[in-house]
Amino acid sequence: MPVSLSALGLTVLGLVGVATAAPSCSPGQWVNLTSIPQPRQEHATAAIGDSIIAIVGGIIPTANSTATTDLVQLYDVTTDIWRTVAPAPHKVNHANAAGVGDKLYLLGGLVEAPLSPGMTMNWVATRACYVYDPAVDAWSEIVSMPSGTEKGSAVVGVHGEMIYLAGGMTVLQTGYQDAVTSVIALNTTSGSWQRLDAAAAELPESRQHAAGAVIGDSFYVVGGRRYGQLYHKDTVFELDLTDLAAGWSTSVGRMPVSRGGLSGGAVGGNFYAFGGEGNIDAATGVFNQTQKYNPQSQKWTELAPMPVPRHGTQAVGLGDRVYIPGGGLQQDGKSVSVDGGPVTFQHPTAHFDAYCP
Repeated sequence: MPVSLSALGLTVLGLVGVATAAPSCSPGQWVNLTSIPQPRQEHATAAIGDSIIAIVGGIIPTANSTATTDLVQLYDVTTDIWRTVAPAPHKVNHANAAGVGDKLYLLGGLVEAPLSPGMTMNWVATRACYVYDPAVDAWSEIVSMPSGTEKGSAVVGVHGEMIYLAGGMTVLQTGYQDAVTSVIALNTTSGSWQRLDAAAAELPESRQHAAGAVIGDSFYVVGGRRYGQLYHKDTVFELDLTDLAAGWSTSVGRMPVSRGGLSGGAVGGNFYAFGGEGNIDAATGVFNQTQKYNPQSQKWTELAPMPVPRHGTQAVGLGDRVYIPGGGLQQDGKSVSVDGGPVTFQHPTAHFDAYCP
């Protein structure tokens, strides 16, 4: 069968999908999109400009287990097509990533460290930071995080030229994980990390595996946990980025369902929270809840649940949708089978969908 030049071009460039418009959906509905090229969880997700979503690193399945990856893939929301681009400078999971202008920033995260006897997992935070330029498909090293502030699994917020990283973790080992309160900021124009006012530099409580976003001039940190999967929280922390000296406040609007390992994104001035882990009432340990937080009223609204419940992913609001690529179908460490199959301890998926508010 003859192969068209356009089809050949898509193959050479590593594109996945057909060059057609992304599926439409009505308010309150979910829409399935082209699956990501590689099942993964614990990856970073960020928007670049108005039409590109990037996923960086994470955990992918191997023949007998899972492994940290350096894979980077970009999704075009106008065509519903993925393409694989230059890999990250190192393999990383629980990375902190953000898009500013037409660049993608990779700030810290967790990397694999040597194992001690009896240990099956040892991920520790790295200070290394990089910026990716899609125009030339290349990564460049930038100034590292200040010593002692390195972390992964932070909540990332972008406000103008500034990238804020709130909370996170420095270590995830067999039987142990921590959570931090620190909030740090990178000025992408000067290329330097900036010291914040004391009241803004620490969250009210330590958090990791939380979600959040900047809405207007406020940075929100939603849910998350302190240490293990069952220590999840229902709080909403807020920081006015125009008045850092005022520090963090805690909303009276608590999450209707406390959870960590959730994902979330902002659209139309509201924050949308999805899934998570630590659900003692589900065989997989995963939540399916979709909920909306209105910052003005500080109230939550229950919405249509996730058709494919996940944790261990990050959502991004772009245009009029919130996009959720990949994630884990099973809470890590639960000794149960999935869909009647073999027992698994991590179950990354390639499923990709979006919620339409």
